[in-house]
Amino acid sequence: MTSRIKFPNGLSLDLSGPPLVMAIINCTTDSFYAPSRAQAEQAVERALEAAAAGASIIDFGAESTRPGSEYVDAEEELRRLIPVVSSFCRQSSVPVSVDTRKASVARAALDAGAIIINDISALQDDSEMAPLCAKAGVPVVLMHKKGIPATMQNQPYYNDVVTEVNQFLLDAAKHAEAAGIEHDKIILDPGIGFGKRLEDNLDLLAHLADIGNGDYPILIGLSRKSFLGAITGRTPEERLAGTLAAHAAVYYRGAKIFRVHDVKETVDLITVLDAIEKRKG
Repeated sequence: MTSRIKFPNGLSLDLSGPPLVMAIINCTTDSFYAPSRAQAEQAVERALEAAAAGASIIDFGAESTRPGSEYVDAEEELRRLIPVVSSFCRQSSVPVSVDTRKASVARAALDAGAIIINDISALQDDSEMAPLCAKAGVPVVLMHKKGIPATMQNQPYYNDVVTEVNQFLLDAAKHAEAAGIEHDKIILDPGIGFGKRLEDNLDLLAHLADIGNGDYPILIGLSRKSFLGAITGRTPEERLAGTLAAHAAVYYRGAKIFRVHDVKETVDLITVLDAIEKRKG
Protein backbone atom coordinates (compact mmCIF):
# COMPACT_ATOMS: atom_id res chain seq x y z
CA MET A 1 0.00 0.00 0.00
CA THR A 2 1.25 3.45 -0.87
CA SER A 3 2.32 5.70 2.01
CA ARG A 4 1.84 8.90 0.02
CA ILE A 5 -0.84 10.07 -2.43
CA LYS A 6 0.73 12.27 -5.11
CA PHE A 7 -1.10 14.89 -7.17
CA PRO A 8 -0.30 16.23 -10.64
CA ASN A 9 0.40 19.69 -9.21
CA GLY A 10 3.26 18.39 -7.09
CA LEU A 11 1.36 18.31 -3.80
CA SER A 12 1.03 15.05 -1.87
CA LEU A 13 -0.68 13.60 1.19
CA ASP A 14 1.19 11.49 3.73
CA LEU A 15 -0.69 8.32 4.63
CA SER A 16 2.07 6.81 6.76
CA GLY A 17 0.80 8.37 10.01
CA PRO A 18 -2.62 8.68 11.64
CA PRO A 19 -5.77 8.97 9.50
CA LEU A 20 -6.41 12.13 7.52
CA VAL A 21 -9.69 14.05 7.70
CA MET A 22 -11.77 14.72 4.58
CA ALA A 23 -14.41 17.40 5.17
CA ILE A 24 -17.87 16.94 3.63
CA ILE A 25 -19.25 20.07 1.97
CA ASN A 26 -22.68 19.33 0.50
CA CYS A 27 -23.70 21.86 -2.16
CA THR A 28 -27.14 20.24 -2.17
CA THR A 29 -30.67 20.84 -0.97
CA ASP A 30 -31.49 17.38 0.38
CA SER A 31 -28.46 15.70 1.96
CA PHE A 32 -29.58 13.65 4.97
CA TYR A 33 -27.81 15.83 7.56
CA ALA A 34 -29.40 19.24 7.12
CA PRO A 35 -26.60 21.31 8.78
CA SER A 36 -24.17 20.01 6.14
CA ARG A 37 -26.06 21.66 3.27
CA ALA A 38 -24.56 24.87 1.91
CA GLN A 39 -24.79 26.78 -1.34
CA ALA A 40 -22.55 29.24 -3.16
CA GLU A 41 -20.40 31.43 -0.88
CA GLN A 42 -21.71 29.73 2.27
CA ALA A 43 -20.23 26.46 0.98
CA VAL A 44 -16.90 28.19 0.35
CA GLU A 45 -16.93 29.67 3.86
CA ARG A 46 -17.67 26.25 5.37
CA ALA A 47 -14.83 24.71 3.39
CA LEU A 48 -12.38 27.39 4.52
CA GLU A 49 -13.48 26.83 8.13
CA ALA A 50 -12.95 23.08 7.71
CA ALA A 51 -9.46 23.65 6.32
CA ALA A 52 -8.64 25.93 9.26
CA ALA A 53 -9.93 23.24 11.65
CA GLY A 54 -7.48 20.68 10.29
CA ALA A 55 -9.09 19.01 7.28
CA SER A 56 -6.49 17.57 4.92
CA ILE A 57 -8.98 17.26 2.04
CA ILE A 58 -12.17 19.15 1.17
CA ASP A 59 -14.80 16.99 -0.54
CA PHE A 60 -17.40 19.00 -2.45
CA GLY A 61 -20.53 17.28 -3.73
CA ALA A 62 -23.54 18.67 -5.58
CA GLU A 63 -25.71 15.56 -5.90
CA SER A 64 -27.14 13.95 -2.79
CA THR A 65 -26.74 10.18 -2.84
CA ARG A 66 -28.50 9.45 0.44
CA PRO A 67 -30.94 6.49 0.41
CA GLY A 68 -34.02 7.50 -1.56
CA SER A 69 -32.36 10.45 -3.28
CA GLU A 70 -33.14 11.33 -6.89
CA TYR A 71 -30.70 11.70 -9.78
CA VAL A 72 -29.42 15.24 -10.45
CA ASP A 73 -28.63 16.12 -14.07
CA ALA A 74 -25.16 17.28 -15.05
CA GLU A 75 -26.24 20.86 -15.79
CA GLU A 76 -27.63 21.36 -12.29
CA GLU A 77 -24.68 19.62 -10.67
CA LEU A 78 -22.28 21.90 -12.56
CA ARG A 79 -24.27 25.01 -11.62
CA ARG A 80 -24.06 24.16 -7.93
CA LEU A 81 -20.50 22.88 -7.88
CA ILE A 82 -18.07 24.67 -10.17
CA PRO A 83 -18.29 28.23 -8.79
CA VAL A 84 -17.72 26.86 -5.29
CA VAL A 85 -14.70 24.75 -6.28
CA SER A 86 -13.20 27.66 -8.24
CA SER A 87 -13.67 30.12 -5.39
CA PHE A 88 -12.24 27.78 -2.75
CA CYS A 89 -9.21 26.86 -4.86
CA ARG A 90 -8.39 30.54 -5.31
CA GLN A 91 -8.28 30.94 -1.54
CA SER A 92 -6.77 27.69 -0.27
CA SER A 93 -4.14 25.13 -1.23
CA VAL A 94 -5.89 22.30 0.66
CA PRO A 95 -6.54 19.49 -1.87
CA VAL A 96 -10.07 19.41 -3.27
CA SER A 97 -11.99 16.23 -3.95
CA VAL A 98 -15.22 16.21 -5.95
CA ASP A 99 -17.93 13.67 -5.20
CA THR A 100 -19.43 12.92 -8.62
CA ARG A 101 -20.20 9.99 -10.89
CA LYS A 102 -20.38 12.02 -14.13
CA ALA A 103 -17.32 12.54 -16.33
CA SER A 104 -18.54 15.92 -17.59
CA VAL A 105 -18.79 17.20 -14.03
CA ALA A 106 -15.45 15.67 -13.07
CA ARG A 107 -13.77 17.29 -16.08
CA ALA A 108 -15.12 20.74 -15.23
CA ALA A 109 -14.18 20.29 -11.56
CA LEU A 110 -10.62 19.32 -12.44
CA ASP A 111 -10.39 22.40 -14.67
CA ALA A 112 -11.63 24.47 -11.71
CA GLY A 113 -8.89 23.16 -9.41
CA ALA A 114 -10.05 19.83 -7.96
CA ILE A 115 -7.38 17.11 -7.79
CA ILE A 116 -9.26 14.03 -6.49
CA ILE A 117 -12.34 12.32 -7.94
CA ASN A 118 -14.57 10.56 -5.41
CA ASP A 119 -16.94 8.32 -7.39
CA ILE A 120 -19.64 6.37 -5.53
CA SER A 121 -20.06 4.17 -8.60
CA ALA A 122 -16.39 3.12 -8.63
CA LEU A 123 -16.08 4.54 -12.20
CA GLN A 124 -18.90 2.29 -13.44
CA ASP A 125 -21.74 4.76 -14.08
CA ASP A 126 -19.95 6.71 -16.81
CA SER A 127 -17.61 4.97 -19.25
CA GLU A 128 -15.65 8.19 -19.78
CA MET A 129 -14.72 8.57 -16.11
CA ALA A 130 -11.82 6.12 -15.91
CA PRO A 131 -10.03 7.41 -19.05
CA LEU A 132 -10.54 10.99 -17.85
CA CYS A 133 -8.98 10.30 -14.45
CA ALA A 134 -6.13 8.33 -16.01
CA LYS A 135 -5.30 11.14 -18.45
CA ALA A 136 -5.51 13.77 -15.69
CA GLY A 137 -3.28 11.68 -13.41
CA VAL A 138 -5.47 12.30 -10.37
CA PRO A 139 -6.23 10.01 -7.42
CA VAL A 140 -9.64 8.32 -7.37
CA VAL A 141 -11.85 7.03 -4.58
CA LEU A 142 -13.68 3.85 -5.62
CA MET A 143 -16.75 3.09 -3.50
CA HIS A 144 -18.96 0.02 -3.22
CA LYS A 145 -22.71 0.42 -3.43
CA LYS A 146 -25.49 -2.06 -4.11
CA GLY A 147 -28.05 -0.75 -6.57
CA ILE A 148 -28.80 2.94 -7.03
CA PRO A 149 -29.32 5.56 -4.31
CA ALA A 150 -33.08 5.80 -4.93
CA THR A 151 -33.64 2.11 -4.11
CA MET A 152 -30.44 0.77 -2.56
CA GLN A 153 -31.94 0.30 0.91
CA ASN A 154 -34.85 -1.79 -0.37
CA GLN A 155 -33.98 -5.11 1.26
CA PRO A 156 -30.27 -5.42 0.38
CA TYR A 157 -28.81 -8.87 1.04
CA TYR A 158 -25.35 -10.48 1.14
CA ASN A 159 -24.18 -14.00 1.82
CA ASP A 160 -20.81 -12.70 3.07
CA VAL A 161 -20.69 -8.91 2.98
CA VAL A 162 -16.96 -8.55 3.72
CA THR A 163 -15.91 -11.01 1.00
CA GLU A 164 -18.38 -9.63 -1.55
CA VAL A 165 -17.54 -5.96 -0.96
CA ASN A 166 -13.82 -6.71 -0.96
CA GLN A 167 -14.03 -8.58 -4.26
CA PHE A 168 -16.07 -5.81 -5.86
CA LEU A 169 -13.52 -3.19 -4.83
CA LEU A 170 -10.54 -5.28 -5.95
CA ASP A 171 -12.23 -5.78 -9.34
CA ALA A 172 -12.96 -2.04 -9.56
CA ALA A 173 -9.32 -1.25 -8.76
CA LYS A 174 -8.18 -3.71 -11.43
CA HIS A 175 -10.48 -2.02 -13.95
CA ALA A 176 -9.12 1.39 -12.98
CA GLU A 177 -5.53 0.23 -13.39
CA ALA A 178 -6.35 -1.33 -16.76
CA ALA A 179 -7.66 2.09 -17.83
CA GLY A 180 -4.32 3.66 -16.94
CA ILE A 181 -4.92 4.90 -13.38
CA GLU A 182 -1.81 4.28 -11.31
CA HIS A 183 -2.03 1.75 -8.47
CA ASP A 184 -0.73 4.35 -6.00
CA LYS A 185 -3.59 6.72 -6.88
CA ILE A 186 -6.44 4.36 -5.96
CA ILE A 187 -8.32 4.65 -2.65
CA LEU A 188 -11.06 2.20 -1.66
CA ASP A 189 -14.28 2.95 0.24
CA PRO A 190 -16.53 0.07 1.44
CA GLY A 191 -19.60 2.30 1.13
CA ILE A 192 -21.08 2.23 4.62
CA GLY A 193 -24.84 2.73 4.32
CA PHE A 194 -24.96 2.29 0.55
CA GLY A 195 -27.15 -0.77 0.09
CA LYS A 196 -26.30 -2.33 3.46
CA ARG A 197 -28.25 -3.55 6.46
CA LEU A 198 -27.18 -2.68 10.00
CA GLU A 199 -25.35 -5.97 10.39
CA ASP A 200 -23.59 -5.47 7.05
CA ASN A 201 -22.26 -2.08 8.11
CA LEU A 202 -21.08 -3.45 11.44
CA ASP A 203 -19.39 -6.45 9.81
CA LEU A 204 -17.55 -4.19 7.36
CA LEU A 205 -16.33 -1.93 10.15
CA ALA A 206 -15.33 -4.86 12.36
CA HIS A 207 -13.36 -6.47 9.52
CA LEU A 208 -12.16 -3.32 7.77
CA ALA A 209 -8.57 -4.58 7.75
CA ASP A 210 -9.68 -7.26 5.25
CA ILE A 211 -10.85 -4.71 2.67
CA GLY A 212 -8.36 -4.18 -0.14
CA ASN A 213 -6.10 -7.00 1.06
CA GLY A 214 -3.73 -4.37 2.43
CA ASP A 215 -2.89 -3.14 -1.09
CA TYR A 216 -4.84 0.14 -1.09
CA PRO A 217 -5.57 2.91 1.42
CA ILE A 218 -9.10 2.77 2.84
CA LEU A 219 -11.43 5.75 3.14
CA ILE A 220 -14.34 5.39 5.54
CA GLY A 221 -17.51 7.47 5.34
CA LEU A 222 -19.77 6.80 8.32
CA SER A 223 -20.39 10.28 9.71
CA ARG A 224 -23.82 10.55 11.40
CA LYS A 225 -25.27 7.76 9.21
CA SER A 226 -28.48 5.89 9.86
CA PHE A 227 -26.83 2.71 11.18
CA LEU A 228 -25.64 4.80 14.13
CA GLY A 229 -29.23 5.87 14.68
CA ALA A 230 -30.34 2.25 14.55
CA ILE A 231 -27.89 1.45 17.35
CA THR A 232 -28.40 4.51 19.53
CA GLY A 233 -31.91 5.72 18.68
CA ARG A 234 -30.46 9.17 17.91
CA THR A 235 -31.34 11.56 15.09
CA PRO A 236 -28.62 12.70 12.64
CA GLU A 237 -28.18 15.88 14.70
CA GLU A 238 -27.54 13.75 17.82
CA ARG A 239 -25.09 11.23 16.34
CA LEU A 240 -21.74 12.94 16.94
CA ALA A 241 -20.79 10.72 19.88
CA GLY A 242 -21.69 7.57 17.97
CA THR A 243 -19.75 8.82 14.96
CA LEU A 244 -16.64 9.42 17.05
CA ALA A 245 -16.95 5.99 18.66
CA ALA A 246 -17.12 4.32 15.25
CA HIS A 247 -14.17 6.36 14.01
CA ALA A 248 -12.14 5.28 17.03
CA ALA A 249 -12.92 1.65 16.16
CA VAL A 250 -11.75 1.96 12.55
CA TYR A 251 -8.69 3.97 13.62
CA TYR A 252 -7.45 0.65 15.04
CA ARG A 253 -8.47 -1.26 11.91
CA GLY A 254 -6.33 0.66 9.46
CA ALA A 255 -8.60 3.32 7.94
CA LYS A 256 -6.46 6.07 6.40
CA ILE A 257 -9.05 8.76 5.57
CA PHE A 258 -12.14 9.71 7.57
CA ARG A 259 -14.82 11.50 5.52
CA VAL A 260 -16.70 13.60 8.08
CA HIS A 261 -19.11 16.43 8.82
CA ASP A 262 -17.41 17.37 12.11
CA VAL A 263 -13.80 18.24 11.35
CA LYS A 264 -12.65 19.79 14.63
CA GLU A 265 -14.01 16.97 16.78
CA THR A 266 -12.58 14.29 14.49
CA VAL A 267 -9.16 15.94 14.40
CA ASP A 268 -9.18 16.02 18.22
CA LEU A 269 -10.14 12.34 18.35
CA ILE A 270 -7.30 11.35 16.04
CA THR A 271 -4.81 13.56 17.88
CA VAL A 272 -5.61 11.99 21.25
CA LEU A 273 -5.60 8.41 19.94
CA ASP A 274 -2.29 9.03 18.19
CA ALA A 275 -0.74 10.55 21.34
CA ILE A 276 -1.71 7.47 23.34
CA GLU A 277 -0.44 5.08 20.66
CA LYS A 278 2.94 6.81 20.61
CA ARG A 279 3.41 6.02 24.31
CA LYS A 280 3.30 2.28 23.66
CA GLY A 281 7.01 2.36 22.87
